[in-house]
Amino acid sequence: MSHVQRHGRILVVDDDAAIRTVVREALRREGHSVEVAGSVAELRRAVRAFEPQVLVTDVILPDGNGLDMVPELLAEFPSMPIIVLSAQNTFTTAVRATEQGAFDYLPKPFDLGELASAVSDALAMRASKGSVADPDIEGGVSDDLPLIGRSPPMQEVYRTIARVISNDLTVLVLGESGTGKELVARAIHDFGPRATKPFVAINMAAIPRELIESELFGHERRAFTGAQARTDGRFEQAQGGTLFLDEIGDMPLEAQTRLLRVLQTGEFSPVGGSRSIRADVRIIAATHKDLTQLITDNQFREDLYYRLNVVPIRLPALRQRIEDIGELAQFFLDRAASEGLPRKKLDPGAIDRLARHRWPGNVRELENMMLRLAALTREDVIGAHLIEAHLGEAIATEANADNSAPQGGGLADAVEAHLSRYFATFGRDLPPDGLYDRVVAEIERPLLRLSLAAVRGNQLKAAKLLGINRNTLRKKLTELGVDPGGRKGS
Repeated sequence: MSHVQRHGRILVVDDDAAIRTVVREALRREGHSVEVAGSVAELRRAVRAFEPQVLVTDVILPDGNGLDMVPELLAEFPSMPIIVLSAQNTFTTAVRATEQGAFDYLPKPFDLGELASAVSDALAMRASKGSVADPDIEGGVSDDLPLIGRSPPMQEVYRTIARVISNDLTVLVLGESGTGKELVARAIHDFGPRATKPFVAINMAAIPRELIESELFGHERRAFTGAQARTDGRFEQAQGGTLFLDEIGDMPLEAQTRLLRVLQTGEFSPVGGSRSIRADVRIIAATHKDLTQLITDNQFREDLYYRLNVVPIRLPALRQRIEDIGELAQFFLDRAASEGLPRKKLDPGAIDRLARHRWPGNVRELENMMLRLAALTREDVIGAHLIEAHLGEAIATEANADNSAPQGGGLADAVEAHLSRYFATFGRDLPPDGLYDRVVAEIERPLLRLSLAAVRGNQLKAAKLLGINRNTLRKKLTELGVDPGGRKGS
């Protein structure tokens, strides 16, 4: 955004005198004229006396709620952008700030440079438009949302969601398997103007390639063998609402071409039909794959990628938001209790042990573990020893595998035994998606290391030994993080 107006009158409202002072001085250094207030009463007086061009306000004030004041202030001063600060760093707060008409929302602790940038953007918007858009969001905000976490990476996710819920921009949700991509899609739908219309999800990886187009666009009677009646596709089922295209990276190229055409024209035709149907849907796509690499490999259309990647939302892996693990784990235990399982609590030691786990299955793995603990443990308070027992079960099994495995078993037997134990750790659930790539990578790493060690790091000999091209070998070493010298631990 180009900053049409660089300096302006800024009112800062916060009950913490230290924060008022720091923010005031930081904004003054940017060239702004700044006044401060410490309560709702002082805010009301300052707004009329100072006539600020931008208001920066905390939520919790001694005599009221700054967020609740936003609609009232915008009704009286419609051209005054309002930036909301809050230590209540939840998804609900971010959505409510947008719902109330706030220009931006910054979670505490915030970066002063980020605040200065938000103020500049607000001044530029005021100068170019003269008013603050009031998103048309219907319905209340639920506190029972599975989007949980107060970590900085999740705060960025909340802010992005809050900015897109009132429009129909196409969203691409990126992240590892198990991070909650469908939850993000549902949140965008449930808090947007299409909330009363259908939310339809389709997983590209779960549908046979030859049926994807029929699943998406429907088919006419006798369009192909077995098509005894006309069938609506997901686009028709989602009319007026949201279509969630999960695992878009697994979509065949021919279906990609048809999807691109729909996004370009806004219309589609059922398989075997000639009539055009208007597609009144919001598209949200998701994938755990690297689409840019798929484009390089000619497995994904570049033009479709840019159509989908209008607003990217990158979900952090659980290991990147360890400060959220305790809150998430307790949420899953509480939800299990509401569904009839015994009520459990976590002690601090248990939370600390959970935080030290790598969580390859992300939030989904954590949820499954909490369900097992709720169902199988007798203690009301779960301690570190129970967490250790559940986490260490698989490790201990693997450590004893050599002793329990039948002598003379081949590599296939060993791999099968290992995978059987891995599947068993999930009980009746399935491991996170993308298992094939993870397993192959785990086998490739020691194979490459041992081969390089055997030829003393000579990549030409190693490539010959493995029966692959030298360039392929180099690429795999980089992708898998294998030391070219064949040393372990890289």
